[in-house]
Amino acid sequence: MLERIRENSQGMTAKIILGFIILTFAIAGIGSYTNNVDTSVAEVNGEKISQQAFEQAYQAQRNRMAQQFGDMFDTLASNPAYLANLRNGVLDNLINEKLLDQAARDLAIRISDEEIKKTIRNMEEFQIDGQFDNNRYLAVINQSGFFQSSDFRDYLRVEMARRQLGMALVSGEFGLPYQAEQAEKLRNQTRDIKYAVVDTEQFKSQVDVSEEEIATYYQDNEDRFQTQEKVKVDYVMVDVFDIAKDIDVTEEDAKAYYEENIASFTKEEQRRISHILIEFGDDKGAAEQEIRTLANRIAEGADFAELAKEFSADTFSGENGGDLEYLELGVMDEAFEQAALNLEKVNDVSDVVESEFGYHLIKLTELKAAETQAFEDVKEELMAQVSESEAQNKFYELQQELARLSFEFPDSLEDAAGAVNAEVKTSDWLGRTKQVAPFNNPKVVDAMFSDIVLSENLNSDIIEVSDNLAMVVRLNEYQEAKTRPLAEVSETIKTQLIAAKASAKAEEAVDMILASYKAGEDVSAQAEALGTSFIEKAAATRFSADVDSAISRLAFTLPHPVEGKVSADTVSLRNGQVAVVEVTAVQEGTVSPTLDNVVEQQGASLSQASYVAYVESLRAKAKITRKTLSEPANVF
Repeated sequence: MLERIRENSQGMTAKIILGFIILTFAIAGIGSYTNNVDTSVAEVNGEKISQQAFEQAYQAQRNRMAQQFGDMFDTLASNPAYLANLRNGVLDNLINEKLLDQAARDLAIRISDEEIKKTIRNMEEFQIDGQFDNNRYLAVINQSGFFQSSDFRDYLRVEMARRQLGMALVSGEFGLPYQAEQAEKLRNQTRDIKYAVVDTEQFKSQVDVSEEEIATYYQDNEDRFQTQEKVKVDYVMVDVFDIAKDIDVTEEDAKAYYEENIASFTKEEQRRISHILIEFGDDKGAAEQEIRTLANRIAEGADFAELAKEFSADTFSGENGGDLEYLELGVMDEAFEQAALNLEKVNDVSDVVESEFGYHLIKLTELKAAETQAFEDVKEELMAQVSESEAQNKFYELQQELARLSFEFPDSLEDAAGAVNAEVKTSDWLGRTKQVAPFNNPKVVDAMFSDIVLSENLNSDIIEVSDNLAMVVRLNEYQEAKTRPLAEVSETIKTQLIAAKASAKAEEAVDMILASYKAGEDVSAQAEALGTSFIEKAAATRFSADVDSAISRLAFTLPHPVEGKVSADTVSLRNGQVAVVEVTAVQEGTVSPTLDNVVEQQGASLSQASYVAYVESLRAKAKITRKTLSEPANVF
């Protein structure tokens, strides 16, 4: 087929078509094709949210959740429905942010350069010992993906505008003392109650369950009687901690490691520098003339710090006399770094240095010589480090050997186990969920229930459970998922149906007591006939420890008692019992001395509600178009 395609492509017709294609690309440009393809994930009032912006936000959210939930997130991430909800939630947040940005723009909210500068200088992320450090500032924003400081300032400007809008929304909300007082009184309110609990056990002997009812329940609820598929597996493990137990490290080993890695124990020379920056501007020659004038003034005895404050274009450092703290290699321009390293003595000033930012004068203000830690000071640490390193190296060797032999001899684990000095072990019955380590690891679960293990009855691939543990598994026994037969679950169903019928009879009995109670009749005999009596509880709180929570909840939702009318109702308890509850009196709650805190909490709640309502109002008025999101195949 390929030969025929090649031959046909030599024909005149094919060449004409190819010529038209080439001509079209030449005139329009390839970019016009790709640029016209809409890859956005949503559009908000005509402004698009790009696929790239969405994926960045989505991956950032996944990373945060992975850090928060640890291994549990792998289990959550294996659920497609969960990931779909996560992706939709991320897109909702991006839409809300776009709406807020548009609202800020419409309200003419602007953030000045001076405010951004002040914010940056006050951010703890950019400070060392409480002082702003320009080198740290550049390093941190570079690590965060902002390779130009202007990009970070633009990002910060947007975030500060959103924050300012948010503050404008919530600052007008506040709690009033009388509202807080009402809330406190309700929270601290107490009630006198009476209740009687009817045990359902006494009704079980009064009900019958037929075989037909059991069969019907079984047919209607077959999914409840499913057993999950299970496996027993043989497995071989290589554990770095087991390996470390057999490693003996001598002082000579530690000494050799120390000498081979002496640089790791050497504190490098530290140079504190200051600089004056004159940017090129529109006239590079004028900038050079200005920097050389400053150099001459310094040579004549002018104060470097004062000149930096007055003339340096780097206003952050200029305010501190040009101080850039300690030089961090790899952060500054190469020419700048080399000039700083060439300064030999404290207070030396460099010649004019040209970088991509402009012209510099650099001054060495402090010099700390390199220091090397003595071997005796780090010996114990080194011996532990060498032991760990040797164990890790041995672990990787054994892991590779385990992987190789379990693949080369796929019908048994004996050869692999012998090569890595381990034993073949057999697990208990294992399902897909609720297992102990390491069988609760998603990688191990996937391997145990993979086709290669279950269907082909071969050794699994090597499973890297963690940086310290690897294993291979193979099938020992398999038990498929199945519905338990009716005969096996018949007694369980019968017990459930009897309990349900008994509970229904108990509810009927309690309803009769309630009706008599509300009619003003004495129900003591009725209660006694049901093996119960009324318990009185004075000044019960909403969370009384000695009262069932269901009874407390009902008691505080019933109306205040009035003369001639009983405030009572029935409630089912979690243990299957049923109760009738009456409120006989209500006592107004006291007000806490810390009422101001309650006022603040109410204000915070109102502020949050106001903010959410504002965003919802923006969404209601906006024209929002969303695209269907799907989980990409290569998510890391």
